[in-house]
Amino acid sequence: MDMRRLVGWNFSRIRRNKGLTQEQVAERSGFSQQYLSGLEKGVRNPTVVTLYELACVLDISPVEFLMPVEESGS
Repeated sequence: MDMRRLVGWNFSRIRRNKGLTQEQVAERSGFSQQYLSGLEKGVRNPTVVTLYELACVLDISPVEFLMPVEESGS
């Protein structure tokens, strides 16, 4: 999995686990819903500053966006 897809997958997973929609994160972060959608799809290349700002909104460490995906055997 490339880095953009990894960040997007983690962002999507964390956002959903927090019970937030893309629209809610957009309102809280100032990023557009369209940008966040592209991020989740792995087509955006976020900066370190973007990851930090989104991490603040989600109340996590920015490093969590970079954590490897654990492959499931099922």
